[in-house]
Amino acid sequence: MPDPYRVWLSEIMLQQTTVAAAAPYFARFTALWPRVEDLAAAPDAQVMAEWAGLGYYARARNLLACARAVAAGGGAFPTSEEGLRALPGIGPYTAAAIAAIAFDAPAVVVDGNVERVMARLHAEATPLPAAKPRLTALAARHTPTHRPGDYAQAVMDLGATICTPRRPACGICPVMEPCAARREGLAKQLPAKTPKAPKPVRQGIAYLACDPSGQIFLERRPNRGLLGGMLGLPGTEWSEAPPAPALPFAANWKVAGQVRHTFTHFHLLLTVEVARVATAPGFVPPEPDALPTVMRKAVVMGLDALHNQT
Repeated sequence: MPDPYRVWLSEIMLQQTTVAAAAPYFARFTALWPRVEDLAAAPDAQVMAEWAGLGYYARARNLLACARAVAAGGGAFPTSEEGLRALPGIGPYTAAAIAAIAFDAPAVVVDGNVERVMARLHAEATPLPAAKPRLTALAARHTPTHRPGDYAQAVMDLGATICTPRRPACGICPVMEPCAARREGLAKQLPAKTPKAPKPVRQGIAYLACDPSGQIFLERRPNRGLLGGMLGLPGTEWSEAPPAPALPFAANWKVAGQVRHTFTHFHLLLTVEVARVATAPGFVPPEPDALPTVMRKAVVMGLDALHNQT
């Protein structure tokens, strides 16, 4: 039977992330913390630093909260969907996936891949997200009581490798015969989706101060909110209106440039200002890999600008 800890960890990491992106993080986490009790005992800052670059940082905070809840309960994950959903950061999909894959429970696992397979198999034309209840019902109809975990992984893999969004390989699909979308020539059009509203654009300023030894000033962001608990450059709030300066301290600040980063619900245009200052508390060696992606972009741009000024 698969290790519930590793199933849980992989499912959390794969939320909104590709397998290729998550794989090195999974390998590193399981090497550093091979058991849920090990992860529960890890310092928050170390876990957040190891998560940096994987995005959606609330997942990292919930990861620690969940690990500590499981460890406090004796180190065993609940075997039921209901019990799993009571843990921090575990929603309906993740609970079903863990229950099916780790405990072989007949849970209905529905991610984007499964929705796509069901929409095409049954030629369901209702656009997403309105089609979600219907697609979940269709997935439930197909979920077997025998080896449901293997079935869940098979359907997800089918959607990820053959029944892909833009170029479904219908000619080699193992369920080509019963697929209504293939028969009707609709595979590439399904699942239909309701057009998304354009993402708003927010603006902000990040300040990179560098001392004579090459160290930079960083601060830890508040635990709540976007990039909560992560290290980053000091700066302004991010808003749709041009931000007012919020200098962390007096210095000869100069604009280095602007980085662009896209979050789930908005695009960010982050102006980077740089300054050379004397050594002071809070300055650390620049380690971009330990920073969230948007901060990594800002640090790289800022250091390049300072280097070019010399």
